[in-house]
Amino acid sequence: MKFPLFFCLLFISFTALAQLRYTKLVIEPGQAFSYAQSDILVADTLIMQDSSSIVLNNLKKENYLYAKVAIIGKGCSIKGNAEHGKIGAGGRAGKSSNAPCKDATNGEDAQSGTDGGHATSLLVYVKHIQINNPILISLTGGNGGSGGKGGDGGSAGAGTIHCNGGDGGNGGKGGHGANGGNGGDLVLNLPITEQVKLKQQLRVFLKAGTFGRGGRGGYSGSGGLGPRGKHGRNGLQGEDGFDGAPGTDGVVSYADY
Repeated sequence: MKFPLFFCLLFISFTALAQLRYTKLVIEPGQAFSYAQSDILVADTLIMQDSSSIVLNNLKKENYLYAKVAIIGKGCSIKGNAEHGKIGAGGRAGKSSNAPCKDATNGEDAQSGTDGGHATSLLVYVKHIQINNPILISLTGGNGGSGGKGGDGGSAGAGTIHCNGGDGGNGGKGGHGANGGNGGDLVLNLPITEQVKLKQQLRVFLKAGTFGRGGRGGYSGSGGLGPRGKHGRNGLQGEDGFDGAPGTDGVVSYADY
C-alpha cells in the first residue's frame, strides 16, 4: 500500500507545481498575462482591467481557468490561437547546358508545407462573473503551409550536324499543401444565472485553419535546336502538388457549475 500512496502524493505535488495560483489576480489595463509553461490558472478573484488579455499555453491540448469571482472590463480577450504552418521550400532549377548536344538536368522536387497547429481547448470554471462589455475568446487553428514550387528544368545544348540537340530537363514536382489545424473547444462551467450574463457579452472565434495549396510543378526545360531537324526533346512539365485538408472548427458548450 505504500507505493500507491507515494505515487498519489507525487502526482498531487506535480499538479500543484504546474498551477498558477493566486488569491487575487489583477491584470492591469493593456497588460497580457501569459500561462507560460503552465496549463492551469486558479484565482479566488480574477480582475481583467480594460484592454487586458490572457494568453494561453498552446503547447498543451487543454488549458483550465478556475475563479470564484471574475470581473471583466472593456475590450478584454483570452487567446489560444495556434501557429500557422510554414511554406515548403521550392526546388532548385536544373542546370542548363551550353555545350553542344548535351542534356540539361532536371529541376528538383519542392518540399511540402507543414501543418497548421491545433488550438488549445479552454475549460472555464467560474462561480460569479461581473461583465458589462464584450469579451473575446479566440481559439483558432493555424493555417496549413502551401507547398513550394518545383524547380524548372534546365535548357539543353544545341545540336550540330554530327549530333542531335540535348534533351531539356524535366520540371520538379510541386510540394504538397499541408493540413489546417483544428480550432479549440470552449467549455464554460458556470451557474445558470451567470451563464445568462456571459452569453450576452461573449464573442468567440473557434475557426479551423485553412488548408495549404499544392505547389506548382516546375516548367519544362527546352531541348536544344539543331540543323536538319536534329532537335533535342523538351523536358516534361513537373506535377503540381496536392492541396491539404482544412481543420475542424471548435465548439462552445455550457455546463452548470
